[in-house]
Amino acid sequence: MASAAVTSFIVFIPFLFLMLNSSAAHYIPCSESLVEIAQGKNISHCKKLTTLGVEFGWEVSKHDERQIDILVSKRLNNAEMMWLAWGVNPQVRPQMVGTRAIIGIRQLNGSAGAKTYNITADTKLGCRLQPSEIDVQVKNMSLDYVASFDYLTLHATIVLPSIYNISRLNHVWQVGYGAQGAEPAMHPTALQNFDSTETIDLGNGSAQHVHGVLNIIGWGTFLPAGVIIARYFPYPLELGAYRYHLHVACQIIGYNLGVVGWSIGLWLGQASKEYKFKVHRIFSIFIFTFTTLQVLALRWKPHKTDDYRKYWNMYHHFLGYALLAVISLNIFHGIDILKPDHSWKRAYVGILGVFGVIVTALEIFTWAKYLTEDKKPKTDAGPGNPKPGSGRAAAAAAAETQPPT
Repeated sequence: MASAAVTSFIVFIPFLFLMLNSSAAHYIPCSESLVEIAQGKNISHCKKLTTLGVEFGWEVSKHDERQIDILVSKRLNNAEMMWLAWGVNPQVRPQMVGTRAIIGIRQLNGSAGAKTYNITADTKLGCRLQPSEIDVQVKNMSLDYVASFDYLTLHATIVLPSIYNISRLNHVWQVGYGAQGAEPAMHPTALQNFDSTETIDLGNGSAQHVHGVLNIIGWGTFLPAGVIIARYFPYPLELGAYRYHLHVACQIIGYNLGVVGWSIGLWLGQASKEYKFKVHRIFSIFIFTFTTLQVLALRWKPHKTDDYRKYWNMYHHFLGYALLAVISLNIFHGIDILKPDHSWKRAYVGILGVFGVIVTALEIFTWAKYLTEDKKPKTDAGPGNPKPGSGRAAAAAAAETQPPT
């Protein structure tokens, strides 16, 4: 029974990873209206982007994978004037500065047109953004208003240079509501306007949101798994050394993934100086500081023979449970900040639900075994009196016969 339970638990953790990863990678299909528009332009892939209500369609050429038809769309919602932008960025991370963009502007008189732009650091400082040549070949640019659906659509065929990878393409989108001729005015300063970037695989449409995924998997999945192993596996399953190694493995994996995600979060905070999320930041620093303290216990902790070891155990356990509560709270807070599709929150609620079922089952099993043993004759083993000949009894006997240190 013990080996089967261990195997099931080991298989369960990667399953959680795959479930969350597939949820984060899965894209939400476009609205029926845009699907109809896309089909008219022979574009078969279409997804809703994570912010600004923008939808994105694409079709990779069968003859040249670097030639891509793109379709970017946004419902006008009675706005008399709007500009719609989409672009690619060859840098390591998706961001506005360095983007090679196509911007389509719909003027107040209803006329519309699209041109290419280089988004530089000067643009971010407030300098005028004028049309310019870019290193991405762009053909058949057009900005159209589809009155039947109230959609503004930006369509073009692009040919990417070799420095771009369609399996990991950094793309950026934006929406604004004013322009002077071919010069778009500054877009709104809402959070979604500063978070309109992602890395996409044009092969399947999956997007990468590294910060959130790493923290949910690391701190939100592996750390609780390690706590469950430490609390329930020694008594009901009697795994001995295997239990300790599993506990340590989960804690180290969860800690490393969480720290990487936390570091990316710090970078994101520096890159988005327009917004400060003090509560999320304070919680994340608390989590990093005290998970580091917990992990250090792998090397620095009192010996079992030390008089104050039981007090250290109480502190270690209490801090671990408190961290799990703060981690869950901060993950939900981060999801509310990012405002991705609902699958993120559903996936994490599903993970917590599975953990809840496991904890409930193990708690019932633990108490059932304890009460069963407690009803046996006193010559038998109790919770504090191991069976003669058992592994725990042998360990206790060995400890008693060792000379004091």
